Amino acid sequence: MERILVIHSSVLGDASVSNVLVEDAVRRLLEANPGATVVHRDLGAAPIPHLITANVAGVRGEPITEVELTARALSDELIAELQAADSVVIGAPMYNFSIPTGLRAWFDYVLRPGVTFSYSEAGPRGLLTGKRVIVIESRGGLYSEGPAKAMDFQEPYLRTLLGFIGLTDVTFIRAEKIGFGPDAREAALATAKQAIAETA
Repeated sequence: MERILVIHSSVLGDASVSNVLVEDAVRRLLEANPGATVVHRDLGAAPIPHLITANVAGVRGEPITEVELTARALSDELIAELQAADSVVIGAPMYNFSIPTGLRAWFDYVLRPGVTFSYSEAGPRGLLTGKRVIVIESRGGLYSEGPAKAMDFQEPYLRTLLGFIGLTDVTFIRAEKIGFGPDAREAALATAKQAIAETA
């Protein structure tokens, strides 16, 4: 049975373009796999605590305190969701040319040495393989080409983080120029939905 992990990271709720498109992608995937199970994580509505001095050993060391053990349990939970998934859909709006801090926090808990990646003399190796990832990017401007492409710290960063843990089968779907007015927003949604239909 197909298992789909869905990650929302927008803080805009129903007003979010990425949230709308993620739900469209999930609907398409369920049409293709009617018996699939879906697990949702809404990092905008239910944020993951950022790593701080008090809890970092829960992910990057040996947890001892209650706060560290809580962080380790959350890391285990998030990683288990990712390990169990066959397909992952990530909504990643561009905030200040990069990704939301909530999504960054998710990666902080998921990128764990010895669990999702390892080091050897040959360099780092991702331990999560054989999964399909669809990343839905929403952007106020045009960053896939032209002068602003140099300011895109969103897609290259996501590709690097995902690849670091072995997730290399990644499709990026962009809704761009949504800040250029209602007509541009609708055009961006239509273009992205078409790309989702072709991908799913």
